[in-house]
Amino acid sequence: MTTKEYESYYVPSQSHWPIVGAVALFMIAVGAANYVTDIKNEVSGYGGYLLLAGIALVIYMVVGWFSNVINESMAGKYSRQMDNSFRQGMSWFIFSEVMFFAAFFGALLYARIFSIPWLDGAGNNAETAAVLWPEFTASWPLIKTPGGTETTAMGWYGLPLINTILLLTSSITAHFAHVALEKNKRSQLKAWLGFTIILGLTFISLQVLEYSHGYSEEMQLYLTSGIYGNTFYMLTGFHGLHVTLGCIMLIVMFFRVLKGHFTPENHFAFQATSWYWHFVDVVWVLLFLFVYIL
Repeated sequence: MTTKEYESYYVPSQSHWPIVGAVALFMIAVGAANYVTDIKNEVSGYGGYLLLAGIALVIYMVVGWFSNVINESMAGKYSRQMDNSFRQGMSWFIFSEVMFFAAFFGALLYARIFSIPWLDGAGNNAETAAVLWPEFTASWPLIKTPGGTETTAMGWYGLPLINTILLLTSSITAHFAHVALEKNKRSQLKAWLGFTIILGLTFISLQVLEYSHGYSEEMQLYLTSGIYGNTFYMLTGFHGLHVTLGCIMLIVMFFRVLKGHFTPENHFAFQATSWYWHFVDVVWVLLFLFVYIL
């Protein structure tokens, strides 16, 4: 008979981090909703402060919780079973993010394919359209709403095209960094990972510049600029938030590399970050296609 080997499965002690994270996410949700309402009504409320407090609490939670996980990993407390648990957790997390963006893309496509044509009398809505907005003409982007709000559409060339090139390039450099880690080429790993971080931060900077241009008197593309302004800033804004999170993850990986963490056999934290970064890049390609071009 062969001896069956058993692996220990590390079970951490009770932690306060889950409840801290739940409170932080609640504060962000309530704060963001009130902040958007305050902007629409042009009033000064508590939404913005609650949102910032929630974000600060999330940062505190992530730093503390991940520090515990890193210390436990470096202490050798994790087995292959624990590694499988991390893989499943990250896979489900990315799946939830896919569903998150699918909801916003669904809202965009529903408005373009169904709602706007209906307002122009498509289908059996001719009488309704004549009563509501008889002079409305279906078109996308909807730069003039039935309520009379006018704006300017953001073109795909210029900053959006440059950002697309930057993110696609960063996906390649992230892959090269992963390959260098698997081959234990630390110098190449640091170089490719550093280059990826620079590309990501440049993307964020250019998106801030793009938003500044959109909110200028020349374009007047605001969050309140009808369904086009809503969907534009919701999709690009949440994507920008995810790119920011991805950059933070890459920076953490960079400092861990500098400290000598990870081996070709044990580097799932780095791999998970790479998965997330590639996911963010794919979302941007779809966003660039459906928001900027089509």
